[in-house]
Amino acid sequence: MLRFLVLGDSLAFGTGASSAADTLGARLTRSLEQAGHDVRLDVVAVPGATSLDLAPQVRRAAPLQADLALLVIGANDLTHQVPPAQSAAALGAALRELRAGGTEVLVLPTPDLSSVAGVPPAFRPFVAGVCDHLRSRQAAVTEAAGAVVAPVAPALSATFGADPALFSTDRFHPSSAGYALVAEALAPHLLELVARRQDDAA
Repeated sequence: MLRFLVLGDSLAFGTGASSAADTLGARLTRSLEQAGHDVRLDVVAVPGATSLDLAPQVRRAAPLQADLALLVIGANDLTHQVPPAQSAAALGAALRELRAGGTEVLVLPTPDLSSVAGVPPAFRPFVAGVCDHLRSRQAAVTEAAGAVVAPVAPALSATFGADPALFSTDRFHPSSAGYALVAEALAPHLLELVARRQDDAA
């Protein structure tokens, strides 16, 4: 049994999806099952969470003894103006605790919010730069903790920016089609982590 944990913010929870089957956790569970794994999914993500809210999620997850985790965080850190140093430190602490428990972790860092419809075109370069700065800090602490960053944010941002149907009606969270796209991008990286875990156990 592969114990798969999803933690983080509203994207990890699935806000905007038409049904539970369309969320990242459910879609990625199906990808893992199609690859031949028997999977138990647990979602402890909380809509609206910032990196400062990860510690309680990690504590709730500890008894689950997850083999594999997807951690999605960063968008709310930007909208709530959490200082990047604090955001990165909180993420690093959460990752170190998960890794200490033997969990392989794939991190989906902050998206490029310049693709969100409400951002005026004149401000998009500035917003993209702020997102890049936080993402680079997230990448550094992720690598230091022995976790893996999914390098998909720039490509996903470009695709989302070109197709409004990938957003839900709130124009901020993904639609079911948007979650399908994100899950498709993440699945190969998640499967690589599973393979790495199996190689380490061999």
